[in-house]
Amino acid sequence: MYVATSGPADAPPVLLLHGGGVAGWMWDSLRERLEADYRVIVPDLPGHGQSADEPYVSHAATVAALASLITTPVTVIGFSLGAQLSILLASHHPRLVTNAVIVSAQAKAMPFTGLTLAALGVSAPLARQRWFAKLQARELFVPPHQLENYIETSAGVTKESLLAAVGENMRFELPAEWSAFDGRVLVMAGTKERRLMHESAAAIHEAQPSSTLTLVEGCGHGIPLQRPDWFGDRVREWLTQA
Repeated sequence: MYVATSGPADAPPVLLLHGGGVAGWMWDSLRERLEADYRVIVPDLPGHGQSADEPYVSHAATVAALASLITTPVTVIGFSLGAQLSILLASHHPRLVTNAVIVSAQAKAMPFTGLTLAALGVSAPLARQRWFAKLQARELFVPPHQLENYIETSAGVTKESLLAAVGENMRFELPAEWSAFDGRVLVMAGTKERRLMHESAAAIHEAQPSSTLTLVEGCGHGIPLQRPDWFGDRVREWLTQA
């Protein structure tokens, strides 16, 4: 798995986990805000970006690979797919995670997964079409200066990795161990996200009563990219309260 690191080697480490269909570049704005004071660790998850040659197999396999990378307990910040992985990492490897920021994580299994994945498999080749990738980039609030990165990343995700990652995402449910995680937790979702995402954010928060839940006004599924300055300020503020 490709991993980029920046910031002082002896600074508190922060692990940033990107969403499906993008790569570590989605965190550039946040990384730039943090790297003066934190050791920022940004992997390209299997099947994505510079790890495209390593297929996405499952959440469990990815979490195991991430756990093997961590040598010092980290604060983990995850978006969407990466937020689900953050929950699993904190739940199953609590000694490796001090705090967690969970952004737009679906935490309730969706019905009709098989039918949805079948349709996705048929449409998967569209991801290699520039016009289609541009439409998807708009949905994720990818900024203009990152558009080429998104198009390249989208084209590099194989059908097998796409189906594996989306299938795991759709079937995801909160692990029982999540309630036992004793680190600080910040949960976010956008007010314009689907109802399922609001319900998921509430469930994640309710399972962690000491967590903080923030619904970001006017945001859809893409808070770190849609509101990078606000998001960066909020994360830095939250980190300094630890």
